[in-house]
Amino acid sequence: MSLTFYIVDVFAEEKYAGNQLAVVRGGADLSDEALGKIALEMNYSETTFVLADEEVDDGYDVRIFTPGMEVPFAGHPTLGTAYVIRHEILTSPVEAVTLNLKAGRIPVTFGEVLWMRQLPPTFGAKLDPVLMARALNLETADLDDRFPVQEVSTGLPALIVPLRNLDALRRCKVDWERCAELAGPGKNLYVFCPEPHE
Repeated sequence: MSLTFYIVDVFAEEKYAGNQLAVVRGGADLSDEALGKIALEMNYSETTFVLADEEVDDGYDVRIFTPGMEVPFAGHPTLGTAYVIRHEILTSPVEAVTLNLKAGRIPVTFGEVLWMRQLPPTFGAKLDPVLMARALNLETADLDDRFPVQEVSTGLPALIVPLRNLDALRRCKVDWERCAELAGPGKNLYVFCPEPHE
């Protein structure tokens, strides 16, 4: 089987810049294992597969793989894939396309820039701040107790951890093993504080 693919420089105005992405046309007949192997071979942070050149339910079925696993959603792959659909698959320009992802339907609008409407956030489990502080090699007092330590998702789950100040942020040293024990593997971790960086 022969598949066409494109290398896209997302968030860039010139080649060899931005956030690279491989977009593969086809693959609907391939196994999950084969799709994963292609993504591993491409070795970009993500590889997407536009399963067919035709719309299904007013959108294009797309799957997103990292070199290690399939993910339900990711931002730059969504934008880059929409660009390829508009410029390489469609025969006439359109103002928007919709991608049918594992996370749900994501519309992308074209103008001077590409716009994507993410799914509404879902608020998942709240985690124990004492255990989270240990996983960050901090004291519990370093966490900002005005906000919960919580899993939040707009398609790809992330753990959101509020810290009190920049000093705590600078001292933060993530113990990934402990974080995975707390929240499960494969989640993004976002640590923030209310103080601006000077």
